[in-house]
Amino acid sequence: VQLVQSGGGLVQAGDSLELSCAASGRALGTYAMGWFRQAPGKEREFVAGLSRSGENTDYAHSVKGRFTISRDNAKKMMYLQMNSLKPEDTAVYYCAVKFTYYSGSVAVSGGEYDYWGQGTQVTVSS
Repeated sequence: VQLVQSGGGLVQAGDSLELSCAASGRALGTYAMGWFRQAPGKEREFVAGLSRSGENTDYAHSVKGRFTISRDNAKKMMYLQMNSLKPEDTAVYYCAVKFTYYSGSVAVSGGEYDYWGQGTQVTVSS
């Protein structure tokens, strides 16, 4: 599976932005999905996760209520809708997928994921 990201950029605080992640290769129906981010000088952190079934989600406390993860298996796409952006959301964002037999589980650790996107910069100015 290859993941190609798009949608990053420079926005102002309070703005919205949607990140996209296009998958090629295998169908996405057997993969759980996630978004991570890494700010300068900081470790990579979990942002949002979505189970293989699409029924279960998990979010980092810092983005809960503002970000929404979603998927479109038919289009082999995953998305991260980011609303009410804050300067502290500035980071390089990565999409990732994890092959799993378990339809309802959400993976929150980066080490669990099998494939990663190339990363896209999101910068939020105050």
